[in-house]
Amino acid sequence: MSICPKNKSSRSHRDRRRANWKMSAATLVKCPKCGALMMPHRVCKSCGTYNKKEVVKVED
Repeated sequence: MSICPKNKSSRSHRDRRRANWKMSAATLVKCPKCGALMMPHRVCKSCGTYNKKEVVKVED
Protein backbone atom coordinates (compact mmCIF):
# COMPACT_ATOMS: atom_id res chain seq x y z
CA MET A 1 0.00 0.00 0.00
CA SER A 2 1.22 3.45 -0.79
CA ILE A 3 0.58 6.80 0.82
CA CYS A 4 -2.37 8.73 -0.58
CA PRO A 5 -1.98 12.51 -0.60
CA LYS A 6 -4.84 14.39 1.08
CA ASN A 7 -4.83 17.26 -1.44
CA LYS A 8 -3.33 17.79 -4.87
CA SER A 9 -0.02 19.64 -4.94
CA SER A 10 0.04 22.41 -7.53
CA ARG A 11 2.78 22.58 -10.16
CA SER A 12 4.32 25.65 -8.55
CA HIS A 13 4.44 24.04 -5.11
CA ARG A 14 5.98 20.88 -6.54
CA ASP A 15 8.57 22.82 -8.56
CA ARG A 16 9.50 25.03 -5.59
CA ARG A 17 10.17 21.89 -3.55
CA ARG A 18 12.39 20.46 -6.30
CA ALA A 19 14.27 23.73 -6.90
CA ASN A 20 16.96 22.86 -4.34
CA TRP A 21 18.06 19.66 -6.12
CA LYS A 22 20.99 21.07 -8.00
CA MET A 23 24.42 19.74 -8.78
CA SER A 24 27.42 21.35 -7.16
CA ALA A 25 30.96 21.40 -8.50
CA ALA A 26 33.35 18.95 -6.91
CA THR A 27 35.78 20.42 -4.40
CA LEU A 28 39.35 20.15 -5.66
CA VAL A 29 42.62 20.92 -3.89
CA LYS A 30 46.24 20.91 -5.04
CA CYS A 31 48.36 17.88 -4.17
CA PRO A 32 51.16 19.02 -1.82
CA LYS A 33 53.71 16.82 -3.59
CA CYS A 34 53.01 17.12 -7.33
CA GLY A 35 50.54 20.05 -7.50
CA ALA A 36 47.88 18.16 -9.46
CA LEU A 37 44.20 18.80 -8.67
CA MET A 38 42.65 16.08 -6.53
CA MET A 39 39.68 15.55 -4.22
CA PRO A 40 40.49 16.23 -0.55
CA HIS A 41 41.16 13.28 1.81
CA ARG A 42 41.88 10.90 -1.07
CA VAL A 43 44.97 9.41 -2.68
CA CYS A 44 46.40 11.53 -5.50
CA LYS A 45 45.91 9.73 -8.83
CA SER A 46 48.96 11.25 -10.48
CA CYS A 47 51.63 10.56 -7.82
CA GLY A 48 49.94 8.05 -5.46
CA THR A 49 50.54 9.96 -2.21
CA TYR A 50 48.27 10.63 0.75
CA ASN A 51 49.24 12.82 3.71
CA LYS A 52 52.73 13.33 2.21
CA LYS A 53 53.40 9.56 2.18
CA GLU A 54 53.52 7.27 -0.85
CA VAL A 55 50.59 4.88 -0.54
CA VAL A 56 50.13 3.54 -4.07
CA LYS A 57 52.83 2.93 -6.66
CA VAL A 58 51.91 4.68 -9.90
CA GLU A 59 53.23 3.25 -13.16
CA ASP A 60 54.02 5.66 -15.98
